[in-house]
Amino acid sequence: MNGRQEQNPLELMRSLIEQIDRLIEDIRQDLEENERLLLQSQQEVEKLSKKNAAITAELQKIQSHTDSFSRHELRMGYEAALEAQQRLYLMSGKVEKIQAQIQQLRGQANWLEDFRTTLHNLVESFSGLVKGFRPGEGIEMIIQAQEAERQRLSRQMHDGPAQALSNFILQTEIAMRLFEIDPVKAKEELESLRLSATQAFQKVRDFIFELRPMMLDDLGLAPTVKRYVDAMQGIPGSSVQFTLSGMERRLEPYLEVMLFRAIQELLGNAIRHSQASEVRLHLDLGNTMVKVMVDDNGKGFDPEILKERTNMGIKIIRDRVEMLGGDFQLSTRIGEGTRVTFTIPLQEVAELT
Repeated sequence: MNGRQEQNPLELMRSLIEQIDRLIEDIRQDLEENERLLLQSQQEVEKLSKKNAAITAELQKIQSHTDSFSRHELRMGYEAALEAQQRLYLMSGKVEKIQAQIQQLRGQANWLEDFRTTLHNLVESFSGLVKGFRPGEGIEMIIQAQEAERQRLSRQMHDGPAQALSNFILQTEIAMRLFEIDPVKAKEELESLRLSATQAFQKVRDFIFELRPMMLDDLGLAPTVKRYVDAMQGIPGSSVQFTLSGMERRLEPYLEVMLFRAIQELLGNAIRHSQASEVRLHLDLGNTMVKVMVDDNGKGFDPEILKERTNMGIKIIRDRVEMLGGDFQLSTRIGEGTRVTFTIPLQEVAELT
């Protein structure tokens, strides 16, 4: 591979950084426009509040001296008060909506800046590694690149659909103020709508955890696996037993990611594909190696299928384990469940890095 070919990935990342810079600038311009619009709207709300207070005072005056006003004047007074209240509610809702939009734009800008920093660091790292890197370093970079993409999607879900659902809940609360024909029924329907939105929001949060559990970065492998197993206990008709041995500690970040993804894949296969009712997971954090064992009572499969299909999760796990100098064992037959056991030597991994 010549020097020019080796620089192509770096040039692509540098080009992406330039595009991100332009996107950040566009978002900041939108922020400035929304902040200007927010100021104008807040001023309008202040004016409408004063006007509403004046009309309310006038209406109270009319109510206390009904004999001095005609039926037409009474009706006009009530209509003016109702119109002022509705305009105030609408403008207040507009202010809240603009504030939510500003919050969303700031979140997007912050994420893009973090992503740009990550890309910049990758460019700096790859610049020194692109020539003559060792096999172990290549494995680490591949796994980290895959997880960087998952992390990007996770944050994108958080700042996109999740934020939209938050705005949806806010809009229902605003709409509740405007319905005066049948307040009881309107409130019941909108309350149901808000409940649905809240449930959807929780599903999005679960999806974020599936893509990239943030606690893996903060707390490490063992607590994240415990949290994931607890979440799977809610799946009807299945039970997962988790045991942990060895010294609970932090491992290399890329190794924690690889192990968690492998466990996630194997548990998902056991429950969703093998339809197992009982699954046993054992994680051993030894001094010189990490061992993972997943045993289920599901329907099993023909191991020969691994030779025909290259995209199966189990095959990908085996390839990664072997690339890290580990040992992978699979025991399965149709109708007799599946057991997957693999070990990764920590000492050999440390030498590669």
